[in-house]
Amino acid sequence: MCGLAGLALRQGLTPDGATLDALTRALAHRGPDGAGHHVVGPVALAHTRLAIIDLVTGDQPLFAGPAALVGNGEVYNYRELREANQLRCTTGSDCEPPLHLWRRDGIGFADRLRGMYAIALADRATRQVVLARDPFGIKPLYTAEVPGGIAFASEPQALIAAGLVQPRVRPAARAELLQLQFTTGAETIFEGISRILPGETVVIADGAVAERRQRQALPEGGPESITGEAALARLDMALEESVALHQRSDVPYGMFLSGGIDSAAVLAMMARLNAKGGTSPVLAFTAGFDVPGAADERAQAAALAQAAGARHVTVAVTEPEVWRHLPEIVAAMDDPAADYAIIPTWFLARRARQEVKVVLSGEGGDELFGGYGRYRAAMKPWWLGGKAPRAHGCFDRVDVLRAAPTGWRDGIGAAEAAAALPGRSRLQAAQALDVADWLPNDLLIKLDRCLMAHGVEGRTPLLDTGIAAAAFRLPDALKVQGHTGKWLLRQWLARHLPAAEPFKPKQGFTVPVGAWIERVGDRLGPLVAAQPGVAEIARPDRVASLFRHAGGEKHRGFAAWHLLFYALWHRRHIEGRRPEGDVFEVLAAR
Repeated sequence: MCGLAGLALRQGLTPDGATLDALTRALAHRGPDGAGHHVVGPVALAHTRLAIIDLVTGDQPLFAGPAALVGNGEVYNYRELREANQLRCTTGSDCEPPLHLWRRDGIGFADRLRGMYAIALADRATRQVVLARDPFGIKPLYTAEVPGGIAFASEPQALIAAGLVQPRVRPAARAELLQLQFTTGAETIFEGISRILPGETVVIADGAVAERRQRQALPEGGPESITGEAALARLDMALEESVALHQRSDVPYGMFLSGGIDSAAVLAMMARLNAKGGTSPVLAFTAGFDVPGAADERAQAAALAQAAGARHVTVAVTEPEVWRHLPEIVAAMDDPAADYAIIPTWFLARRARQEVKVVLSGEGGDELFGGYGRYRAAMKPWWLGGKAPRAHGCFDRVDVLRAAPTGWRDGIGAAEAAAALPGRSRLQAAQALDVADWLPNDLLIKLDRCLMAHGVEGRTPLLDTGIAAAAFRLPDALKVQGHTGKWLLRQWLARHLPAAEPFKPKQGFTVPVGAWIERVGDRLGPLVAAQPGVAEIARPDRVASLFRHAGGEKHRGFAAWHLLFYALWHRRHIEGRRPEGDVFEVLAAR
């Protein structure tokens, strides 16, 4: 996991060294182990390295003939690529095989890669710059049109810090953020900054996009015919292969363990593989909260860890610590996702960094195996009570904003149409919708930014093309039965880690933000209401009232949290104010 940036300008132009230095400084937190540059003609590549694989010879940029490459993430099948394609690599880096594949295969070079990656390569021979992102969008990559060409970086804030883009909010994306807690599609919340989409490979020639190609994360086709036993056997093989690949590392690694199904499955397989290989017990980290009645998964996670023979570390997330660190947590979310799970994820990453540089986690299980309750609603036709996912927004029932958000569902609507391919079931279409936007623009941004803030690499073995091939085309009945989702994964877990009690009612994961906000609502509400970003869109008196009563109805707590998040985000990423102090000191500063 690293940071990359660069410039692809028109012929005859020369990248500015000060701009390249500013990009590198802005991404230093992503790669504290080293930095490198490559400038040739109108093209510049920059890299900051978090050393995980090939600690000795893996510094970047990497070179092969006239081509150079910088990468962020991991190509897990790099050994297999070297052997199967007889590649003559000069380093042990997982990012060198893609460079050789580009020279041989051109734009299709990424089709064989298995992993999480954002790649930028420059080829003097073809006078092209190529940007590529993994199919699930686990690793981020952004572009901006600048005078003379195109700039790119792992984070939008780097493009802003380098003076390449002015920080201006795109109102349509702000409406999405307030209503959905994330933004959709290629355009970010910043005017002039776009995402390379998951699975996209983009070719830039003479400072302009010349070609685009997209690799799909999910297999084509509707539900297949397969028995439960055959599906379990196939799933077991896919899980073992994926987790084994995701454990490839030259540095210590651990995992994030909740009390849920997905991380329990990852734990069970990690424990199996470690027992086979005679390696150390799994190291698992779990967060919990100090609020009575809040969902606290530490006890269940401890029981799972004991059953799997894992070493277990717990992290208590307390209210005073949240208020102390929330400004810097939100500051890490430059591409904003107002998901309250950023709070425990940030604290977990801070603790994990004391012992490891890599953690595995369970993101993707709900999306690939059919876990969300909204999927069960989507499976029904409307006349039987079915409804589209995300049909309602956070502020639909809270009269706080100066004007009701409009057009906030346009991006989701377009993604719905794209997901409803012929032959897919209603369930598959709902899953594909989440894979297209919810995963890369909420869950995976959260994981990337919160972990990279501490120099930790996050890996998601359930988000793997092998797992997708084993899971996505399962019959609906092997995903959802009655009120129970992830049916096949639960069956597998019942056999391999019964202590997980996979068929017990789901507790659900919540962060007690509503209760925390209400306790300090009299003080916090007026501060939030006075922020320029919030004052522009919300009525101050109603904001103050909302914060005083945020701990009651759930939708009020969500709305208050979204406004608090936006106030802190706007202050850092639009106004350019660095977070110095706790949440009250930061919001009170003028």
